[in-house]
Order: sequence, then structure tokens, then C-alpha cells
Amino acid sequence: MDSALILADDSIEYIIIGAGLLLLFLFLIVAVAKIMVVGNPSEMLVISGKKAGPDRGYRTLIGGRTLVIPVLEKVSKLSLRNMQVGLEVKAQAGGGTMIPVAVTGVANVKVSSEPDVRGNAIERFLDQPYAELQRVARETLEGGIRAVIGKITPEEVVEDRDKFVATVMNEVSDDFRKLGLVIDSVNIQNVHDDEEYLESIARKASAQVRADARKFEAQRKADADIKEAEANAQSRQAQAVREAEAKTAEAMGHQKAEQARLAAEKAIAESDNDLRIRKAELAREASLKEAERNKAAAQSEAARLEATDVAKANAARDVSRAEAEGDAASILEEGKARAAAIQQIGQAIQKNPDALKVMLVEMMPKVVEEMTKTIANVNLGDVTVIDSGNGHATTGAALTRARMLSESLATLEGVLGVDLKELTQSIAGNIAGNNQGDGAKLPKSGESTQQS
Repeated sequence: MDSALILADDSIEYIIIGAGLLLLFLFLIVAVAKIMVVGNPSEMLVISGKKAGPDRGYRTLIGGRTLVIPVLEKVSKLSLRNMQVGLEVKAQAGGGTMIPVAVTGVANVKVSSEPDVRGNAIERFLDQPYAELQRVARETLEGGIRAVIGKITPEEVVEDRDKFVATVMNEVSDDFRKLGLVIDSVNIQNVHDDEEYLESIARKASAQVRADARKFEAQRKADADIKEAEANAQSRQAQAVREAEAKTAEAMGHQKAEQARLAAEKAIAESDNDLRIRKAELAREASLKEAERNKAAAQSEAARLEATDVAKANAARDVSRAEAEGDAASILEEGKARAAAIQQIGQAIQKNPDALKVMLVEMMPKVVEEMTKTIANVNLGDVTVIDSGNGHATTGAALTRARMLSESLATLEGVLGVDLKELTQSIAGNIAGNNQGDGAKLPKSGESTQQS
């Protein structure tokens, strides 16, 4: 029982200690939360109450964290977000026109975060309602727009709005810097006038724009047509080039194929030629071998024939030599006989000079026979004599034969150098004188005039 009480007392003590620690932790958290502030990047914290510099009783914090002394320091916030401010201005345009112009638009304005400028915003807008800041910014911008409109013509407002906006921002930049504000952008939504001056300008500008658009469209179409024509020309040229290249490639292919075919034919021809040469060489080698075999056989045959025919040849040679010696002896004897006969004839001619002429006359039949041999093979065929009726042609033909005989005898006399008529008379006279002197008689017809 006592042990249980002791354990219960200990548990209560532990609970009390834990609760005390928790309270202490919570107090520390609250204390830290009171003395530490965390800044947001989209807002500027203004911590006032403690002197932070010459003539300054505050310090600023954008993002990050810092410690604040409770009671002694106060923390205020100033938003750095954009504020959209509507603009609506009516003013008379300058440039001598004095035309009332109404401008509507929207501007984006914010508190400047620059160290040299944000102090102005703190002094003017800290702890002020958000609408107050918008009002000041709007009035400042509208004043700048009125000032700019009074310096330019309505045409300049309409024709170049970017220039108009830049002029407005430049006009109010010093005022906004003094306020600690900055203009992010100004958008002019509409510009119009009650006298429709700007509408006429707009219509004119619109007409000009449409004319320019039509001109541009026409120019663009012309340019497109030119580009299309150029593209078509280039396409045709490229097609022609491709076709030419294709034809060239085809021609080169045919040429290469033809060269390959010619090379193949040349190779085949060279192979055939080499084969023929090789066959010829083999045939020649075979012929040489055959010739060598035949030569050996011929040598053997020659040796055999030489052994069998030498004796026959020697015998034939001896017979031929004997026959030649016999013929030579016969010819020698015949020549001696002819020489003796010629010597006798010469002696007879010396004794009787007419004996030579007689001998020549005896040779005439032989000469005439030799002469007739030259025309023996000449065949005149049939000879036709055409007579006019008086018989002279037939008589002329007969006389022609006699004349031919006479001319032949005259030719013989010219060849032999003997006058046959004179020779006949001389021989007859010599014979008559001899007969008277020694009582010899003339030889009868058919007897020889020579004596053996």
C-alpha cells in the first residue's frame, strides 16, 4: 500500500515537471514571435521607434528577418505590389487645333523599393488606406496626360501611341519619384473627340492603311508570282540538270558496259590467241620431236642405203666412164675423118674453083627444105579470088605464085652470093671444054656429077 502511494506521488511530480517545461517552451515561442519579425518580398516592413540614423527614426526590411524590441519598436507594412489605376482625361489638343480630346487608359503603379526613393513613399503613404495611394497616383498621371495632350496635335496622339505614352511617363517621372512611386506601364485604351476630327483622321488613316495593304498585297502577290516563276524556272533547270546527269550517267554506264564488253572480248581474244600460240608451240614441239624421230630414222635408213647402194653407184660410175671414153674415141675418129674430107674438098676447090659453086648448088635442096619448114605450119585456109569478069584476077593469082617462086630464088642468090643462071652457064661451059679436051662425056640425067 505504501509502495503504491510512493509511485503515485512520483508520477504526479513528473507530470508537474513536464507541464512546467511545456509552459516554458510555449513562453519562449511567444517571446521569440514577439521580438522577431519575418519580411515578405512583396512588402516593405517599416520598423520605427528606435533611432537608426541621422534624422531618421525607422529602418526598413524587404524580405529576410530581424529582431524587434517589444514596446520600444513598432512594425508597419507597406505593400510593394502593383496597383492598377484607371485613367480618364479630357483636354484640348495643342498644335493650334484646340480640339477637345478624351483619353482613357490604365496604368500600373507601385511603391518604389529603391533606397533613395522609398523614404518618400513611407513619409506619404505609411499607414494610409490603399485607395489613397491609388488616388494620388491617378491624379498625378492624369495631370501629366493633360500636359502632354496640350503640347501635341490629335494626329500625334493617334498615330504614335508609344511615343505618346513615353512622353507622358517622362512628364510625370519626377513627380512620381517625389511620391516614392514608380510607373511600371501605361496603356492608352481609347482616344476620341466630340467633333469626330480624330475619326476623320482615322478614316483617312484607315483608307491609307487599306491602300497600303492593297499595295502591299499586290506587291506581295507580284513577289510571290516572281518567286513562283523563279522557283518553276529553277525546278525546270534542276529537272534538266537531273535529266542531263541521268543521261550522262546512263551514257557512262553504257560506255563502261561497252568497255567491259570490249575488255572481256579482248581478254577472250588474248586467251584464244595464247591458246593458239600454246597449241602452235605444242605442235611445233611435237613436230620437232617427230622430226627428230624421223631424222634418226632417216639417218638409220641412209646408213642402210649407203651400205647397200655404194657398190651399185660405183659400178654405174665405172660403166658410165667406159661409155664416155668410147663415145669420145668415136667422136675423135669422126672428127679426124671430117677433117680429112674437108682437106680433100679444099684441095679439089683449089684445082677447080667451080667445085665450090657446084657444092653450094647441091646444098640448095637442103636449104630450100629448111626454109619451107619455117612456113610449114602456116595455114592460109581457103583463098577466094574475086574476078570482075575479064580473067585478070585468076591470072594475077597464078602469076603471084610464080612471082613468089622467083623472089624466093632471088633471095637464095642473095644469101649464097651466087648467080644461079651464071653458075649454070659456067658449069655447062667448063664441062663442054673438058669434054673437048680429054674426050669426056657429059653425065646423063640422073647420074651423079661427082666421082667417088
